[in-house]
Amino acid sequence: MKLPRPHTLREIAAIINCSFNGDPEFVITGINEIHQVENGDIVFVDHPKYYDKALQSAASVVIINKEVPCPEGKCLLFSDDPFSAYNYLTRHFSPWAMPMEGRGSNVSIGQNCFIHPSVIMGNNVTVGNNCIVHPGVVLYNDIVIGDNVIIHANTVIGSDAFYYKNRPEGREKMHSVGSVVIEEHVEIGAACTIDRGVSGPTRIGARTKIDNQVHIGHDTLIGKKCLFAAQVGIAGCVKLDDEVTLWGQVGVTSDVHIGKGAVVLGQCGVTKDLVGGKTYFGTPAEDARNKYRELALIRKLPKAMEQLGL
Repeated sequence: MKLPRPHTLREIAAIINCSFNGDPEFVITGINEIHQVENGDIVFVDHPKYYDKALQSAASVVIINKEVPCPEGKCLLFSDDPFSAYNYLTRHFSPWAMPMEGRGSNVSIGQNCFIHPSVIMGNNVTVGNNCIVHPGVVLYNDIVIGDNVIIHANTVIGSDAFYYKNRPEGREKMHSVGSVVIEEHVEIGAACTIDRGVSGPTRIGARTKIDNQVHIGHDTLIGKKCLFAAQVGIAGCVKLDDEVTLWGQVGVTSDVHIGKGAVVLGQCGVTKDLVGGKTYFGTPAEDARNKYRELALIRKLPKAMEQLGL
Protein backbone atom coordinates (compact mmCIF):
# COMPACT_ATOMS: atom_id res chain seq x y z
CA MET A 1 0.00 0.00 0.00
CA LYS A 2 1.40 3.37 -1.03
CA LEU A 3 0.65 6.41 1.11
CA PRO A 4 -1.35 9.22 -0.50
CA ARG A 5 1.76 11.38 -0.08
CA PRO A 6 5.20 10.79 1.44
CA HIS A 7 5.26 11.16 5.23
CA THR A 8 8.18 11.74 7.57
CA LEU A 9 9.12 9.44 10.42
CA ARG A 10 8.08 12.21 12.83
CA GLU A 11 4.59 12.39 11.26
CA ILE A 12 4.05 8.62 11.41
CA ALA A 13 5.26 8.47 15.02
CA ALA A 14 2.76 11.19 15.94
CA ILE A 15 -0.12 9.28 14.30
CA ILE A 16 0.52 6.12 16.35
CA ASN A 17 1.87 7.99 19.40
CA CYS A 18 5.17 6.16 19.73
CA SER A 19 8.87 6.89 20.09
CA PHE A 20 11.39 6.30 17.33
CA ASN A 21 15.05 5.85 16.44
CA GLY A 22 16.21 7.56 13.28
CA ASP A 23 16.13 10.80 11.34
CA PRO A 24 12.82 12.58 12.13
CA GLU A 25 12.67 13.77 8.51
CA PHE A 26 13.21 10.28 7.06
CA VAL A 27 10.71 9.85 4.21
CA ILE A 28 8.19 6.97 4.24
CA THR A 29 6.21 6.13 1.12
CA GLY A 30 4.26 2.95 1.94
CA ILE A 31 2.97 0.37 4.41
CA ASN A 32 3.42 -3.31 3.71
CA GLU A 33 3.23 -6.73 5.29
CA ILE A 34 6.53 -8.62 5.52
CA HIS A 35 5.97 -10.79 2.42
CA GLN A 36 5.77 -7.84 0.03
CA VAL A 37 7.77 -4.98 1.59
CA GLU A 38 9.76 -2.59 -0.56
CA ASN A 39 12.21 0.22 0.09
CA GLY A 40 10.35 3.14 1.66
CA ASP A 41 7.79 0.89 3.40
CA ILE A 42 6.85 0.38 7.02
CA VAL A 43 6.56 -3.18 8.33
CA PHE A 44 5.73 -4.49 11.81
CA VAL A 45 7.15 -7.31 13.93
CA ASP A 46 5.93 -8.41 17.36
CA HIS A 47 7.65 -11.76 18.02
CA PRO A 48 11.38 -12.38 18.66
CA LYS A 49 11.29 -15.29 16.20
CA TYR A 50 10.77 -12.82 13.34
CA TYR A 51 12.88 -9.86 14.51
CA ASP A 52 15.80 -10.64 12.20
CA LYS A 53 13.56 -11.25 9.20
CA ALA A 54 11.89 -7.85 9.61
CA LEU A 55 15.08 -5.95 10.45
CA GLN A 56 16.89 -7.45 7.44
CA SER A 57 13.95 -7.04 5.03
CA ALA A 58 13.62 -4.42 2.31
CA ALA A 59 11.46 -2.30 4.63
CA SER A 60 12.88 1.10 5.55
CA VAL A 61 11.00 1.40 8.85
CA VAL A 62 10.15 -1.36 11.35
CA ILE A 63 7.53 -1.09 14.09
CA ILE A 64 8.91 -3.29 16.87
CA ASN A 65 8.10 -4.02 20.52
CA LYS A 66 11.69 -4.08 21.78
CA GLU A 67 14.45 -1.49 21.73
CA VAL A 68 17.12 -3.02 19.51
CA PRO A 69 20.05 -1.47 17.60
CA CYS A 70 18.85 0.30 14.47
CA PRO A 71 20.18 -1.29 11.26
CA GLU A 72 22.09 1.02 8.96
CA GLY A 73 19.82 2.85 6.52
CA LYS A 74 16.64 2.05 8.47
CA CYS A 75 14.51 3.63 11.20
CA LEU A 76 12.63 2.04 14.09
CA LEU A 77 9.28 2.86 15.67
CA PHE A 78 8.81 1.48 19.20
CA SER A 79 5.38 0.25 20.24
CA ASP A 80 4.18 -2.11 22.97
CA ASP A 81 1.70 -3.52 20.43
CA PRO A 82 3.08 -3.34 16.85
CA PHE A 83 0.10 -5.25 15.39
CA SER A 84 -2.40 -2.67 16.68
CA ALA A 85 -0.12 0.21 15.70
CA TYR A 86 0.14 -1.16 12.16
CA ASN A 87 -3.62 -1.69 12.03
CA TYR A 88 -4.17 1.89 13.21
CA LEU A 89 -1.96 3.20 10.42
CA THR A 90 -3.70 1.22 7.67
CA ARG A 91 -7.13 2.31 8.91
CA HIS A 92 -5.91 5.91 9.14
CA PHE A 93 -4.74 5.98 5.53
CA SER A 94 -7.27 3.56 4.02
CA PRO A 95 -10.50 3.33 6.03
CA TRP A 96 -12.94 0.60 5.01
CA ALA A 97 -15.66 1.78 2.61
CA MET A 98 -17.99 -0.08 0.27
CA PRO A 99 -20.74 1.51 -1.84
CA MET A 100 -24.34 1.10 -0.74
CA GLU A 101 -25.39 0.71 -4.38
CA GLY A 102 -24.26 -1.70 -7.07
CA ARG A 103 -21.27 0.27 -8.32
CA GLY A 104 -18.70 2.32 -6.44
CA SER A 105 -16.54 5.27 -7.43
CA ASN A 106 -13.63 5.21 -9.87
CA VAL A 107 -14.91 2.19 -11.82
CA SER A 108 -13.59 1.70 -15.36
CA ILE A 109 -14.94 -0.90 -17.80
CA GLY A 110 -13.29 -1.55 -21.16
CA GLN A 111 -14.81 -2.13 -24.56
CA ASN A 112 -16.92 -5.11 -25.66
CA CYS A 113 -17.59 -6.32 -22.11
CA PHE A 114 -20.63 -8.18 -20.80
CA ILE A 115 -21.23 -7.27 -17.16
CA HIS A 116 -24.45 -8.77 -15.79
CA PRO A 117 -26.68 -6.18 -14.02
CA SER A 118 -26.49 -8.16 -10.76
CA VAL A 119 -22.69 -7.77 -10.51
CA ILE A 120 -21.55 -5.67 -7.52
CA MET A 121 -18.45 -3.51 -7.88
CA GLY A 122 -16.67 -1.61 -5.12
CA ASN A 123 -14.42 1.41 -5.42
CA ASN A 124 -11.36 1.55 -7.68
CA VAL A 125 -12.27 -1.34 -9.95
CA THR A 126 -10.80 -1.64 -13.46
CA VAL A 127 -12.08 -4.16 -16.00
CA GLY A 128 -10.23 -4.58 -19.31
CA ASN A 129 -11.59 -5.17 -22.80
CA ASN A 130 -13.63 -8.18 -23.97
CA CYS A 131 -14.45 -9.43 -20.47
CA ILE A 132 -17.46 -11.46 -19.35
CA VAL A 133 -18.65 -11.19 -15.74
CA HIS A 134 -21.58 -13.50 -14.99
CA PRO A 135 -24.50 -13.00 -12.53
CA GLY A 136 -23.90 -12.64 -8.81
CA VAL A 137 -20.19 -11.82 -9.01
CA VAL A 138 -18.89 -9.45 -6.31
CA LEU A 139 -15.79 -7.36 -6.96
CA TYR A 140 -14.69 -5.60 -3.77
CA ASN A 141 -12.49 -2.49 -3.70
CA ASP A 142 -9.18 -2.19 -5.55
CA ILE A 143 -9.57 -4.87 -8.21
CA VAL A 144 -7.73 -4.85 -11.56
CA ILE A 145 -8.92 -7.23 -14.27
CA GLY A 146 -7.06 -7.57 -17.56
CA ASP A 147 -8.39 -8.13 -21.07
CA ASN A 148 -10.33 -11.23 -22.15
CA VAL A 149 -11.14 -12.44 -18.63
CA ILE A 150 -14.18 -14.61 -17.83
CA ILE A 151 -15.59 -14.74 -14.29
CA HIS A 152 -18.45 -17.17 -13.67
CA ALA A 153 -21.49 -16.78 -11.43
CA ASN A 154 -21.30 -16.01 -7.70
CA THR A 155 -17.54 -15.67 -7.50
CA VAL A 156 -16.24 -13.19 -4.89
CA ILE A 157 -13.00 -11.33 -5.53
CA GLY A 158 -11.29 -9.08 -3.02
CA SER A 159 -12.73 -10.17 0.32
CA ASP A 160 -10.60 -9.54 3.42
CA ALA A 161 -7.50 -11.51 4.30
CA PHE A 162 -7.99 -14.34 6.80
CA TYR A 163 -5.49 -12.83 9.22
CA TYR A 164 -6.01 -12.46 12.98
CA LYS A 165 -3.95 -11.75 16.08
CA ASN A 166 -4.82 -14.02 19.01
CA ARG A 167 -5.70 -12.02 22.12
CA PRO A 168 -6.91 -13.17 25.57
CA GLU A 169 -10.31 -11.67 24.79
CA GLY A 170 -10.47 -13.12 21.26
CA ARG A 171 -8.93 -12.62 17.82
CA GLU A 172 -8.15 -9.14 16.52
CA LYS A 173 -8.70 -8.74 12.77
CA MET A 174 -5.98 -7.43 10.49
CA HIS A 175 -7.30 -4.53 8.43
CA SER A 176 -6.86 -5.49 4.75
CA VAL A 177 -5.86 -2.70 2.37
CA GLY A 178 -4.36 -4.72 -0.48
CA SER A 179 -5.73 -5.52 -3.92
CA VAL A 180 -6.37 -8.31 -6.41
CA VAL A 181 -4.80 -8.26 -9.88
CA ILE A 182 -6.12 -10.68 -12.51
CA GLU A 183 -4.09 -10.69 -15.71
CA GLU A 184 -5.31 -11.24 -19.27
CA HIS A 185 -7.03 -14.39 -20.58
CA VAL A 186 -7.79 -15.77 -17.12
CA GLU A 187 -10.97 -17.79 -16.57
CA ILE A 188 -12.40 -18.18 -13.06
CA GLY A 189 -15.16 -20.71 -12.36
CA ALA A 190 -18.37 -20.37 -10.38
CA ALA A 191 -18.43 -19.80 -6.60
CA CYS A 192 -14.70 -19.13 -6.27
CA THR A 193 -13.22 -16.82 -3.63
CA ILE A 194 -10.02 -14.79 -3.99
CA ASP A 195 -8.90 -12.70 -0.99
CA ARG A 196 -7.22 -9.34 -1.34
CA GLY A 197 -3.71 -8.85 -0.03
CA VAL A 198 -3.09 -7.51 3.45
CA SER A 199 -1.33 -4.50 1.99
CA GLY A 200 -0.08 -5.64 -1.45
CA PRO A 201 -1.68 -7.54 -4.32
CA THR A 202 -2.98 -11.07 -4.64
CA ARG A 203 -2.11 -11.85 -8.27
CA ILE A 204 -3.44 -14.35 -10.81
CA GLY A 205 -1.09 -14.72 -13.79
CA ALA A 206 -2.10 -14.53 -17.45
CA ARG A 207 -3.91 -17.50 -19.06
CA THR A 208 -4.44 -19.28 -15.75
CA LYS A 209 -7.64 -21.35 -15.64
CA ILE A 210 -9.53 -21.93 -12.39
CA ASP A 211 -12.38 -24.42 -11.93
CA ASN A 212 -15.44 -23.99 -9.67
CA GLN A 213 -15.28 -23.60 -5.87
CA VAL A 214 -11.59 -22.75 -5.61
CA HIS A 215 -10.25 -20.57 -2.79
CA ILE A 216 -7.09 -18.44 -3.08
CA GLY A 217 -5.80 -16.71 0.04
CA HIS A 218 -4.35 -13.25 0.63
CA ASP A 219 -1.04 -12.16 -0.93
CA THR A 220 -0.75 -15.34 -2.97
CA LEU A 221 1.10 -14.92 -6.27
CA ILE A 222 0.08 -17.30 -9.04
CA GLY A 223 2.10 -17.56 -12.23
CA LYS A 224 1.02 -17.79 -15.84
CA LYS A 225 -0.79 -20.73 -17.47
CA CYS A 226 -1.60 -22.47 -14.19
CA LEU A 227 -4.53 -24.90 -13.96
CA PHE A 228 -6.61 -25.53 -10.81
CA ALA A 229 -9.38 -28.13 -10.64
CA ALA A 230 -12.45 -27.88 -8.42
CA GLN A 231 -12.22 -27.39 -4.63
CA VAL A 232 -8.56 -26.50 -4.54
CA GLY A 233 -7.72 -24.47 -1.44
CA ILE A 234 -4.64 -22.24 -1.37
CA ALA A 235 -3.68 -20.41 1.83
CA GLY A 236 -2.20 -16.94 2.06
CA CYS A 237 1.31 -15.89 1.04
CA VAL A 238 1.81 -18.81 -1.35
CA LYS A 239 3.89 -18.48 -4.53
CA LEU A 240 3.19 -20.66 -7.56
CA ASP A 241 5.46 -20.38 -10.57
CA ASP A 242 4.18 -20.68 -14.15
CA GLU A 243 2.33 -23.76 -15.46
CA VAL A 244 1.58 -25.37 -12.09
CA THR A 245 -1.33 -27.83 -12.09
CA LEU A 246 -3.34 -28.54 -8.93
CA TRP A 247 -5.96 -31.26 -9.34
CA GLY A 248 -9.18 -31.53 -7.37
CA GLN A 249 -9.25 -30.87 -3.61
CA VAL A 250 -5.54 -30.12 -3.29
CA GLY A 251 -4.77 -28.09 -0.17
CA VAL A 252 -1.74 -25.79 0.06
CA THR A 253 -0.57 -24.41 3.40
CA SER A 254 0.68 -20.83 3.79
CA ASP A 255 4.11 -19.50 2.81
CA VAL A 256 4.86 -22.35 0.38
CA HIS A 257 6.60 -22.10 -3.02
CA ILE A 258 5.69 -24.50 -5.85
CA GLY A 259 8.09 -24.53 -8.80
CA LYS A 260 7.35 -24.21 -12.51
CA GLY A 261 5.51 -27.08 -14.15
CA ALA A 262 4.81 -29.03 -10.96
CA VAL A 263 1.72 -31.28 -11.03
CA VAL A 264 -0.02 -32.02 -7.73
CA LEU A 265 -2.49 -34.90 -7.91
CA GLY A 266 -5.98 -34.88 -6.39
CA GLN A 267 -6.53 -34.59 -2.61
CA CYS A 268 -2.87 -33.93 -1.88
CA GLY A 269 -1.76 -31.78 1.02
CA VAL A 270 1.15 -29.46 0.22
CA THR A 271 2.96 -28.62 3.46
CA LYS A 272 6.40 -27.58 2.17
CA ASP A 273 8.10 -26.18 -0.93
CA LEU A 274 7.93 -28.33 -4.07
CA VAL A 275 10.47 -28.13 -6.87
CA GLY A 276 9.16 -27.73 -10.40
CA GLY A 277 8.89 -30.28 -13.16
CA LYS A 278 7.71 -33.18 -10.98
CA THR A 279 4.41 -34.91 -10.17
CA TYR A 280 3.39 -35.14 -6.51
CA PHE A 281 0.97 -37.30 -4.54
CA GLY A 282 -0.14 -37.81 -0.94
CA THR A 283 -0.16 -35.86 2.31
CA PRO A 284 2.38 -34.49 2.81
CA ALA A 285 2.81 -34.29 -0.97
CA GLU A 286 5.91 -36.13 -2.20
CA ASP A 287 7.27 -37.41 -5.51
CA ALA A 288 4.41 -39.53 -6.89
CA ARG A 289 6.62 -42.43 -8.00
CA ASN A 290 8.14 -42.82 -4.55
CA LYS A 291 4.73 -42.52 -2.92
CA TYR A 292 3.23 -45.22 -5.14
CA ARG A 293 6.12 -47.57 -4.24
CA GLU A 294 5.44 -46.96 -0.55
CA LEU A 295 1.74 -47.76 -1.01
CA ALA A 296 2.57 -50.95 -2.92
CA LEU A 297 4.85 -52.11 -0.11
CA ILE A 298 2.22 -51.30 2.51
CA ARG A 299 -0.32 -53.46 0.66
CA LYS A 300 2.15 -56.37 0.80
CA LEU A 301 2.84 -55.90 4.50
CA PRO A 302 -0.03 -58.06 5.94
CA LYS A 303 0.98 -61.06 3.79
CA ALA A 304 4.64 -60.66 4.74
CA MET A 305 3.73 -60.50 8.44
CA GLU A 306 1.61 -63.66 8.04
CA GLN A 307 4.51 -65.52 6.43
CA LEU A 308 6.74 -64.49 9.33
CA GLY A 309 4.15 -65.69 11.83
CA LEU A 310 3.55 -62.23 13.24
